[in-house]
Amino acid sequence: MTIEMKVPSVGESVTEVTIASWVKKEGDFVKMDEVICELESDKATFELPAEADGILRILGKEGDTLKIGTPICNIETTNGNVIASANQDKKPDTNFVPKPVEPIEKFAEVFEVKVPTVGESITEVTIASWVKKEGSFVNMDEIICELESDKATFELPSPYSGILKITMAEGSVVPIGGVIASIQTNANKAIESNSVVDQVNTSEASNSKSEISYAEGHPSPAASKILAEKGISASSVEGTGPGGRVTKEDAVLAKQEVSTKAAVISSPIVSKNEDFRGSRREKMSSLRKTIAKRLVAVKNETAMLTTFNEVDMKPIMDLRKQYKDKFKEAHGVGLGFMSFFTKACSIALQEFPVVNAYIDGDEVVFNEFADISIAVSAPRGLVVPVIRNAEKMSFAEIEAEVVRLALKARDNKLTIEEMTGGTFTITNGGIFGSMLSTPIINAPQSAILGMHNIVERPVAINGSVEIRPIMYLALSYDHRTIDGKDSVGFLVRVKQLLEDPMRMLLKV
Repeated sequence: MTIEMKVPSVGESVTEVTIASWVKKEGDFVKMDEVICELESDKATFELPAEADGILRILGKEGDTLKIGTPICNIETTNGNVIASANQDKKPDTNFVPKPVEPIEKFAEVFEVKVPTVGESITEVTIASWVKKEGSFVNMDEIICELESDKATFELPSPYSGILKITMAEGSVVPIGGVIASIQTNANKAIESNSVVDQVNTSEASNSKSEISYAEGHPSPAASKILAEKGISASSVEGTGPGGRVTKEDAVLAKQEVSTKAAVISSPIVSKNEDFRGSRREKMSSLRKTIAKRLVAVKNETAMLTTFNEVDMKPIMDLRKQYKDKFKEAHGVGLGFMSFFTKACSIALQEFPVVNAYIDGDEVVFNEFADISIAVSAPRGLVVPVIRNAEKMSFAEIEAEVVRLALKARDNKLTIEEMTGGTFTITNGGIFGSMLSTPIINAPQSAILGMHNIVERPVAINGSVEIRPIMYLALSYDHRTIDGKDSVGFLVRVKQLLEDPMRMLLKV
């Protein structure tokens, strides 16, 4: 009997998939639920399990794009039994009679796992990766998957202990409250009654040791995405997961090795390939797609304008040089530039409240507090954690909060609450060497301050020319609410506070 396998439905918005790779070869014997190939959609990579025991007959080649429901392969069986010729080298123990397995459902109660509310402005999330596999036993509060929104990546703990049943594949976009999995509780009893499952036929076990697992060298979807971003081949990474599978952790720790081909290219033997020009394509991550949409929306929906000024950084640099050691000894944190800029902006925002406001329909909302967002470059992209009530904080408190948020951003541990609700943003392109830029507003805010590189330049000081460390500042603002007078006045006030830092301490 021949069973025809078709491309399964993997999401309501997915109409076709691409065959990424065949894990099993033409003519191989496969077992039911054994992974035979990997499929890719525009949202995720997922595995296709065999629907029966038998001989695999491949219909679609690697790289083929198939519509949902299209036949992809056949499995040949004989009245439901395995074709013996496909397994000639294996001699199972005929004396082994397995104990009937009682279904887990007999003991279990099933509870749905839904996407929790993660922020007032977030309506949907993307399943970045499943930490636990289908059918795994999970404990309550154990992390089962990672979810991505347009603002952050966060982990989802299991609400119950039991057997995990996954209903939504990696890459699926799910609305808040949507069901992504279920947990079969009271599964311990079922597992105990099915202890025979853990007993392996000794003759089959000895044969399986000589076989190479299909998972060996294959990355998980999350690992595949990370390796692609790094430009590292999965074959060069040693997998530590089950069966040698390359896990997300393996991909994060993987480093690009210098290819030995570099030496060969310089050889006269292959000199004809020196002019070779290659290119490669990478799919955008869901976070990058969302960032792109938001930035284009800001450009299209706001009347954005940028005004510039320059700041003499010598007073701040002299102050830091004089007190940085005592400051760190007293407060346990270093005295950086960010605390000066954050404090100066929080003071200026109170004096120019329209810069701290935003448009909500036909109304302008004025904030009487300064929640300042700090743009940070994280491994997955740009994130913007918020320093709450910066106007009430001391320099030491600001520095401690900057360090805390930066470390969490680096480790992808920022929560949604830590990245929502900002009223004004500061971004520092100067750390990458930027001399001048026009930053884009972080909606729904109305303004953003761009810091830049500090460069020594000749300037006129009291009628004489001196070499001073100068930084250009850029304030991008929404001209619908902020007039030129307010924008220029705000930036001049920030310049004044930075060039005379004692004003911030004396509040003058």
